[in-house]
Amino acid sequence: MTLQEIHKIAQQGEGLKVEFKKKAAFPEKIVREIIALANTEGGYLLIGVDDDGTVSGQRFIEEEVFVMQKAIAQHLQPKLEYQVEIIKLNPKKGVAVFSIPKSADRPHFLMEENRRKAFVRVKDRSIQASKEMWEILKRGKNPKDMVFTYGDKENILMKFLGEKEKITLNEFQFLAKLPRFLASKTLVRLVLANVIKIVPQEKEDIFILKES
Repeated sequence: MTLQEIHKIAQQGEGLKVEFKKKAAFPEKIVREIIALANTEGGYLLIGVDDDGTVSGQRFIEEEVFVMQKAIAQHLQPKLEYQVEIIKLNPKKGVAVFSIPKSADRPHFLMEENRRKAFVRVKDRSIQASKEMWEILKRGKNPKDMVFTYGDKENILMKFLGEKEKITLNEFQFLAKLPRFLASKTLVRLVLANVIKIVPQEKEDIFILKES
């Protein structure tokens, strides 16, 4: 990648596929951004770029890269194949570009005190994936035509979405009078069948009809 290309990306600002970091402070937190990119659409993590898109560079950029690579190796599972380039602004300062693919091995997760947490990208933010999102990431890697019959619970859901446009797992569970695991399973199956779409949220995901 050239310096001109970095400036072009920086001018467009952070988004679904781009995250800026001034430096690799709290590297394990930055690993979350890498996980979210890999679990969603892939993209770039740029170190040495300010939040406002200023390409200011970072002194000792090689050390920043070393710190990040060590954190990725320690905290990210399963192993992620990625590329990293260093572009010099001048003899003292540089920018590191981590190129993250949309991974075939998703969901990737962060190991944190023996707990696994997956993250996904929503616009310019990385948020923790729900159990439903995790399942969709896992099963959506190998899409198969799903055949299933519409029962009462599916009809209740489609009628509600036709009127209200969006629903949460809690709302669907209450509306269809289902155990939580069955409500969850139904929503996941309908997402995988391309009937509805999941929109990840910080607190509770919402589900909407898939645009035809």
